[in-house]
Amino acid sequence: MDIKKVIVGLTFSLLFCNGAVYANVDRAIGYFEAGEYKAAYKEFLPAAEANDEIAQYYLATMYADGLGVPANKQLSWMWYEYAAEQGLSFAQHFTGNNYLKGTGVDQNYKTAVKWYTLAAEQELSIAQHKLGFIYYSGLGVEKNYKTAAEWFTLAADQGNGDAQFNLGLMYLYGSGIPEDAKTAVKWFTLAAEQGGADAQYNIAVIHDTGRGVPEDDKTAAKWYTLAAEQGYADAQYILGLRYSDGTGVLKNDKTALKWYTLAAEQGLDTAQYNLGHMYYNGLSVLKNDKTALKWYTLSAEQGLDRAQYNLGVIYDNGFGVPEDDRAAVKWFTLAAEQGYADAQSNLGSMYEMGDGALADYIRAYMWYNLAAYGGSESGSVGRKSLAKEMTPADIAKAQEMSSICLDSNYTDC
Repeated sequence: MDIKKVIVGLTFSLLFCNGAVYANVDRAIGYFEAGEYKAAYKEFLPAAEANDEIAQYYLATMYADGLGVPANKQLSWMWYEYAAEQGLSFAQHFTGNNYLKGTGVDQNYKTAVKWYTLAAEQELSIAQHKLGFIYYSGLGVEKNYKTAAEWFTLAADQGNGDAQFNLGLMYLYGSGIPEDAKTAVKWFTLAAEQGGADAQYNIAVIHDTGRGVPEDDKTAAKWYTLAAEQGYADAQYILGLRYSDGTGVLKNDKTALKWYTLAAEQGLDTAQYNLGHMYYNGLSVLKNDKTALKWYTLSAEQGLDRAQYNLGVIYDNGFGVPEDDRAAVKWFTLAAEQGYADAQSNLGSMYEMGDGALADYIRAYMWYNLAAYGGSESGSVGRKSLAKEMTPADIAKAQEMSSICLDSNYTDC
């Protein structure tokens, strides 16, 4: 926690201390601000023991963050609570945090609510926001969206960016309050202007889709960029798409590659897939099958069906890797079990030919049948051709297996 953010709000309380304690605490704060934490501790400790709430608060922070003393969650909780009991709003807030998370004390949502409420009633915006979150989530209290919105509003009116963002979400989706896209835009914009990446992304989506405001690709691109520059992976991916097709920005494949790479390195499966596609096809980069395989694999391992399908094709044909029919069957199966029709058709072919799996006409027909149902022309052709080699009884069995597979949402195939 950055104690400097609250020093101005706390210093006035020192005026009510006796002269000796005031001098000690004032000197301690000077040491603290200079990073001389051991010297600060020597001054804070006697003042805290003399029941000075400011000194108690600083000691709690020092024990929480290990500043000048070994980190100690229990001592941090103790000093926060001493200061909280004297009415110091920031200490009440952090005591609430300790009970909410079980830091240095047994987790207790109801006690957390007590301390947050005391701080919130002193108009501490971070506590008001936390109460909004608690009532929204139903932690230690009965879930109440209306009460959550009231606390979020109080905090948002004081300029709390997190509360502004959450209030925007509540208005956007009508959670406990009337749905109002224009009011959502107002709160998202206020939060976004404070640099909140979540808010910047959401205001971009709103301008992108025209929900509550006129659709505006350039404004959407502006907000996506601000969020992306803060490392927001979804915004980076969408910017990649926009620079690929020139929506709201000048088309630039190299810039698209940059944003896809940043998102992919954060683990976003769709960005990893698009990078794989670019390297596989040599789009604005030198074609590199090894790099394409890397990104396709990372995406496929996260469960993206089209990446799994492409890996199946790569291993089936030996594109840039040794041909490996078993690996092809593995990846086709994973995609097929997500309903990916082209993978189902290819899997049908593998079972028909006995490539990477034992030849099995009934199972091959099942996958062709499911592929055809999903709109695959090759699945329809494969089913028709294979039927000529099968008995009516086998076809009936394969069709029954198809129905069981589909009805089970691909869990029983």
